[in-house]
Amino acid sequence: MRWFCVLLLMSAGVLNAAENVSRHFDSMSLRDCYGRVYPLTEFRDSKVVVFAFLGTECPLAKLYGPKLQAMSESLKEQGVTFVGVCSNVQDSLTEIVAYTNKAGITFPMLIDNEQQLADTLHAQRTPEVVVLNAAGEVAYQGRIDDQYGISIARKSATHEDLLTAVRSVLKGESPAVAVSKAPGCVIGRQKKVEPHGDVTFSKDIAPILNARCVECHRAGEIAPFPLTTYSETMGWEATIAEVIREDRMPPWNANPEFGHFKNDARLTHEQKQLLLTWIDNGCPEGNAADLPPKPSFVEGWRMPEPDMVIHVREEPFTVPATGVVEYQYFKVDPQFTEDKYVVAAEARPGNTAVVHHIIAFLILPGQKDVNLGKMLIGYAPGTSPLIFADGAAMKVPAGAQILFEVHYTPNGSEQTDRSYIGLKFTDAATVREEVVGLEAINGKLQIPPGAGNHQITAKEEFREDITLLSLTPHMHLRGKAFRYDAIYPDGKTETLLDVPRYDFNWQLRYEFAEPKLIPKGTVVKCTAVFDNSSGNPNNPDPSQNVTWGQQSWDEMMIGFFTGVRTLNP
Repeated sequence: MRWFCVLLLMSAGVLNAAENVSRHFDSMSLRDCYGRVYPLTEFRDSKVVVFAFLGTECPLAKLYGPKLQAMSESLKEQGVTFVGVCSNVQDSLTEIVAYTNKAGITFPMLIDNEQQLADTLHAQRTPEVVVLNAAGEVAYQGRIDDQYGISIARKSATHEDLLTAVRSVLKGESPAVAVSKAPGCVIGRQKKVEPHGDVTFSKDIAPILNARCVECHRAGEIAPFPLTTYSETMGWEATIAEVIREDRMPPWNANPEFGHFKNDARLTHEQKQLLLTWIDNGCPEGNAADLPPKPSFVEGWRMPEPDMVIHVREEPFTVPATGVVEYQYFKVDPQFTEDKYVVAAEARPGNTAVVHHIIAFLILPGQKDVNLGKMLIGYAPGTSPLIFADGAAMKVPAGAQILFEVHYTPNGSEQTDRSYIGLKFTDAATVREEVVGLEAINGKLQIPPGAGNHQITAKEEFREDITLLSLTPHMHLRGKAFRYDAIYPDGKTETLLDVPRYDFNWQLRYEFAEPKLIPKGTVVKCTAVFDNSSGNPNNPDPSQNVTWGQQSWDEMMIGFFTGVRTLNP
């Protein structure tokens, strides 16, 4: 009988082209998330069968779930049947049902928690597709399309790999592309190695996770899954090993050769080795008595209780389930009738699941170009609030307004958000040092089409002694690298910060471990490198000449500085 399978996997290994896998399905049956038993032979009457390997907490699986449902509906009349498969050991029945309902999936969702089907088809990730032709031979294996990936989100796909393969096979043809690389989360499998060794979760791993990961990887925070207990961590060990080896997590992009920063999130070499050894040894749990105390996190404000809370807008903003949301700009007049002196500030997302970053700019009285506003406070996952030392404050003049730049990232289901900032004030008489925000900007940037390493510079001259507290580089999707170099009055130079691998998804503020004195007459040169080539997977359109603009497909080149200057008595 003619039949054809498409499996959504996310895999490092792939099946051999033209390999017949249907013979393995004769005696295989799986239950769906509602308890019905499905012999895999049941799908042989369909011209096309889609087995989708999906994970309930995988960000890409969340995004592609609704898309797969739409594809299943559009292809149903052509004899195509989609079937979801959840193979993760960490996905509970309740979570699978909730994921299925939230994604609006109506095709069967099979439970494969012993990886019987995943192993047969060499599935490694969520989601990836394997296409079988009418003879049960592998015709295509790889990604669904290129709309989403690790740190990648496009308005729409430029390559519809799965649809193209399906259409070719339905015509009796072999797809022009038989294999592609699929991104995503590694399927959590049953342990292949009996847990052994002296490195245990309780004694060695939990302290590392508490110190470096749990701030984001806990319930209610932005990370896609929690890592607060042994049971929560199980199933994610292969993904953890991958992101450690690739230096993707914890997020930190500064070159360690230059500068020392108190919010440096990197794992030490010893911490990496402990984690990898533990994973290689089968993840032994150890003695619960060895567990460290659970870290305590402040609920609500991490700054002192604010005197004023300012929301981005009166009504919540609706974030769609999928696609790309343009940068949203919300202008707010806080009605400052007198100068304000800010001693602490914090930006907080109303919905951590979809808020990528927030920047609150000050629009000073008489300022016409809101693009060049002073940065008051920003938020990105893991960012700490601004809390200034005693006697230090940032002056916000009477009549100043606030422009919020908010970047939203859809997560597979419609969401709403109403983000906000908190400000704490002091009396002018208590202020001995003024916190100042400076910036090196090149607002006339021009990035030629196809340029892979286009360099743009901007300078800021310090007209008085300034003690720097932090540096924040800001670019958009074509940003590739960013560096701050100080040229001192005596001619000496020093690299203050080097970010050789800029990541648009992590708008980090780099906070000096010790405040850095920059003497009067120093010039700080900021050098930004942009990649407008087709080799940049985030590039919206490499054929465009890119100029300054507010949206992510435009560009910005700003080197922000936060520092303090001593006021004259």
